[in-house]
Amino acid sequence: MAESSVMSVRRLQVRETVLDSALYLFAQKGYFNTSIPDIVHHSGVSTGSIYHHFSDKLDIACALYDRHVAQMETLISDIEQRYEQAEARCREIILALFSLTEKEPMVMAYMLHGRHQDFMPDVTPICSSRPFQRMREVVVSGMRNGEIRQMDAMLSSVCVFGGALKFIQFHLDGILEKPLSEYFDGLWSTAWASVRA
Repeated sequence: MAESSVMSVRRLQVRETVLDSALYLFAQKGYFNTSIPDIVHHSGVSTGSIYHHFSDKLDIACALYDRHVAQMETLISDIEQRYEQAEARCREIILALFSLTEKEPMVMAYMLHGRHQDFMPDVTPICSSRPFQRMREVVVSGMRNGEIRQMDAMLSSVCVFGGALKFIQFHLDGILEKPLSEYFDGLWSTAWASVRA
């Protein structure tokens, strides 16, 4: 591998290490209670290297937000490519979000509990971000093709996804007695019955 390619890989690795540490700390302590020295200590990356990649803590928070919005968009795109019907797409989106929550709880904690607008006032609120817009678009497509009965788009989206997001919050708060997957069948049948044409 050429030296410039090796350096590019190392830079990317350092950047991802910093983001992973920031994710952990922001999820555990919150944005305002996390400092650059905390990220240095947790990541093992020097202060100089952090400032080489990011201008400040806010820049790290914005990069994290962008990284995980893109992750959720990819997840939804993959589902849309594999499934044509709205019912299957909605079902698979919920399963994927449950799986992501169980595998990467800090990602979901940061995305759903992060109160991003408190420190990133220009960022789109998470429920208005592109992944959540696309989830609503899946529901609207179901109304267009006759799978979902005609109703207010926001109401139907909440009926389909709202319970799942609440269960994710319950899981993150540690109040569920069982894994998310064990609640899925009952939750899904209730959610789909509430909108089915």
